[in-house]
Amino acid sequence: MRLKPLIPSVLLASLVLTGCSSMVARTPAPQLAPAQAGLLLNCENLAGFAFPNTAITAARVVPSGTLSNGGQPVGEHCQVTCQMNRRISPVDGQNYAIGFEMRLPRQWSGRYLYQGNGGTDGMVVTADGGASMGSGGILRHGLQQGFAVISSDAGHTAAQNPLFGLDPQARLDYGYQAVGTLTPMAKALIRAAYGKGPDRSYIGGTSNGGRHALVAASRYAAEYDGILANAPGIHLPKASVSNLSHVKRWGSVATTQMVNGLPDLESALPVAERRLIANAILSRCDALDGLVDGLVQDTEACRSAFDLQRDVPTCSAARNGSCLSSAQKSVVAAAFAPVKRANGEAFYPGFPFDPGMAQPGWAEWKFRNSVRTARNPVSVGFIFSTPPSSDLAKAKDPSRTLAFALNFDIETEAPKIFATNSIYTESGMSFMTPPKASQLDALRARGGKIIVVHGTSDPIFSIDDTEAWYKALDAHHRGQANAFARFFPVPGMGHSRGGPATEQFDALGALVEWVEFGRAPERILAGARGPGNPGGANPDVPASWSPTRTRPLCPYPSVARFKGGDAESASSFACER
Repeated sequence: MRLKPLIPSVLLASLVLTGCSSMVARTPAPQLAPAQAGLLLNCENLAGFAFPNTAITAARVVPSGTLSNGGQPVGEHCQVTCQMNRRISPVDGQNYAIGFEMRLPRQWSGRYLYQGNGGTDGMVVTADGGASMGSGGILRHGLQQGFAVISSDAGHTAAQNPLFGLDPQARLDYGYQAVGTLTPMAKALIRAAYGKGPDRSYIGGTSNGGRHALVAASRYAAEYDGILANAPGIHLPKASVSNLSHVKRWGSVATTQMVNGLPDLESALPVAERRLIANAILSRCDALDGLVDGLVQDTEACRSAFDLQRDVPTCSAARNGSCLSSAQKSVVAAAFAPVKRANGEAFYPGFPFDPGMAQPGWAEWKFRNSVRTARNPVSVGFIFSTPPSSDLAKAKDPSRTLAFALNFDIETEAPKIFATNSIYTESGMSFMTPPKASQLDALRARGGKIIVVHGTSDPIFSIDDTEAWYKALDAHHRGQANAFARFFPVPGMGHSRGGPATEQFDALGALVEWVEFGRAPERILAGARGPGNPGGANPDVPASWSPTRTRPLCPYPSVARFKGGDAESASSFACER
């Protein structure tokens, strides 16, 4: 005989969902202990390091000063180069492996850093942690801070880009499995190098590397204590589809056809007209934070303060840089609005209007990477789609990628990033997207922390998508996500760096302080990279700014507001809701 439950099933489900979620959010997470320093035992002996399916190709000492960063020499360290999981693909007959290097400092902090790389990967870049830091021209990168750092090609070479999309395992390695495969090996190599494993482990990156970091927060929470993501492509395949969906629109108002072998989509909105919009945005929104300084700190308030149709003049005659045509306004409005399918289904968020749109990097993503052979056309058609597009079988042929981009149909192509078959058993959205990205209970419960930074003028990965992720995370954790995760918008910054912004900051250092010492980042100090900056000048910094301007980056939803004093100093601003 089956007994009736004492509590109705619907109510029981509600109690389980709300009660357990509340319990997770209100139970204090443990405070992790600080890492303990160590000394490198012997570099050359690491040539004999043994780990399953791993082949060491070299282990050598790199003397102090061989590398430099921020005008300072990088200390002596050991460089180890290796390959894992060498194989021949049964699908395309290509030789594949996960190539990587590790750089192990002589004076070790006891910390490990996985450096997530950007784009379609395929290159083992210098494992110095620079790509993980979350800002332009960082003055002290991970290796300088004593981290043992790993960098990989994510399972394919540059020569195999983008054709590795034919191989299902190469797709999975690129999406997430390379991180999962390399992590235990890297920790074992560190143990062999220092006589102990890392006390604290971090992963960070920008763009696709930022996506890697959030994937690790979800898939590999037991392995990483700190997560740093800059400009993360949380739903990267959707972002690429969204970018391609605007190509025809830009083409419809372009004034010239081809430049350097590519469609001149930028003639649809050249820099003079982008500056026109940027100045109109500043006119309406710059003062919302209490100071007219060329930065829009209060992006949310700007959404209602600025109106493209009202605030930008409409041309009554020919375009001359002082107005936009009605057709242009329609195209620009669509480019900033959320992308929807024909049935009205929301597909990808829009972008906030920000004066950073005048920078060259904005145009690069909107107008050129949407048609180039190494960017969105091949990513969507060959790496993310199931099956890979037969029209892009010769994906390095510019005529094919151009044809794909210029004839892109979101209704035909978007479903393919969700599709699977007997060969490609995980869809592009599955292997590229952090699973349950807003439910990071395991990371929180063990004391892990997350810092996400994102430019308000990012033209390819929408900051609105990142904001939606953080809101969902906060909702899941009953309004207490900031106990372990903080999201820092960077006013004016473009994709990962650049733009009229204070985009030089040490987010990794802030993350270490939070993870190991419990000092939550109430603000992160950020500086402009004006002329003479030791990390390299940012050409997008206006000449009217102090070259050493500083601002606080404030955790969402707070905003930097001017309180009086030196207009060029972060100390004159407070982070307020």
